[in-house]
Amino acid sequence: MVSMKLFDSERRVIEAAERLAASLGSDPNHTVAAAAMDTAGRIHEAVNVYHFTGGPCAELVVLGAAAATGAGPLVTIAAAGDRGRGLIPPCGRCRQALLDLHPDVFVAVPTDDGPTLRPIRELLPDAYFFPGTDARRIVRFNKRYYEDIATGRKTSTVRHEDPIAPGPAIFLFEDDEAHRTLNGTVTGVERHRLDRLTADQARRDGFTSIDQLKKALQGHYPGLPSDAEVECVTFTVEAPDAVE
Repeated sequence: MVSMKLFDSERRVIEAAERLAASLGSDPNHTVAAAAMDTAGRIHEAVNVYHFTGGPCAELVVLGAAAATGAGPLVTIAAAGDRGRGLIPPCGRCRQALLDLHPDVFVAVPTDDGPTLRPIRELLPDAYFFPGTDARRIVRFNKRYYEDIATGRKTSTVRHEDPIAPGPAIFLFEDDEAHRTLNGTVTGVERHRLDRLTADQARRDGFTSIDQLKKALQGHYPGLPSDAEVECVTFTVEAPDAVE
């Protein structure tokens, strides 16, 4: 299961959920708080509505609260329990809803080593995908690539165990203080063995040589074997003045 590094922006989501949970007091009808961040960096907050008929969890309420503001796809979500319970993982129903409506969201979960982030697909493997949700997709990049992607100098990326689907997407630059995004389209996804990548693929990914690309991949994915299967993703991007 993949764990993700916590950026400062993502820590703020966890802190928002825990702060709201701490304010709930002893009200038995509202016992869990959730916070979620959208692609513009806004953090949305909500609490659960406990009821014997099956009132919604805080994660589902915050999806509605975010949608009410026109938030679009969510980037990070966290939930925390009242009375000092701290960060809690989503239930099965919430995992399914998140996977269908926000398939690229990262979920904060507690571990023995503290909070970590996991892609929602990792929390619900071999899942059923509800058809017709028309969820807007997100592709994440390191913020240092913004200018190269915005100007068309970088038109591909190589990923490992990071499913990306062809079609329109929001290109998100992680932990960017300005929360810049670009509208783009993933034009192709091809699987290759790492040791069979070409110099041309390295150049399109912004590297000067295949060895430089392999070194970067093995640094980003520690322990990545030389014969690993990777995905070569090609994309186009709209002009920055078309950014949402």
